[in-house]
Amino acid sequence: MSEECSTIHNWFNGMKRFYFPFNNNEIPLNGIYILFEKGENAHMGERIVRIGTHTGQNNLGLRLKEHFINENKDRSIFRKNIGRCLLNKNKDPFLKDWELTPLIREVRIKNPHINFNKQKEVEKNVTKYMRDNFSFVIFEVIKKEDRLKLESKIIFTISNCNECKPSEKWLGLFSPKEKIKESGLWLVNELYKEQFNKIDLDELKILLKII
Repeated sequence: MSEECSTIHNWFNGMKRFYFPFNNNEIPLNGIYILFEKGENAHMGERIVRIGTHTGQNNLGLRLKEHFINENKDRSIFRKNIGRCLLNKNKDPFLKDWELTPLIREVRIKNPHINFNKQKEVEKNVTKYMRDNFSFVIFEVIKKEDRLKLESKIIFTISNCNECKPSEKWLGLFSPKEKIKESGLWLVNELYKEQFNKIDLDELKILLKII
């Protein structure tokens, strides 16, 4: 996987980079986003730490807002995972309540003790961490089935690469999710699954408009 992963990293590191605040008019309606994180490096460049897309058509911009703008962990598993790490790193007992989903009425009824002021505080900390530390590149993929297939294969390639290791200071090492710590990615799904082949790489190269 190292050769394919190195190629992918080289391509994505060379693309236009987006930082918060980003111009939503520059975001295609449909596509895949590739995230980098400060302090994380691999293959002579910045290390990819998350690959994501969206299922609803024309919703790429909305998905990015759910990560970077809307302070609601229950709409973004990415935000929830960042919060888990921040809380776990500080040995904060609120981690137990952070795991709950108060959007669901039954959960609120069964857990009247939830401190929503504390939850808002953690959400703001998550937002600050994400805006301060993450950047991303994007590329257009119009069809949902193509997005999901390509997302899965990129995740597979990176999660199986022996050279893509997190730094000793990576926040994800505080995750209670073993797959995040093991893979070095802010992901628990699509790891170690479908492999890239030469045809896939050629198709990706065309999508990225690489000469």
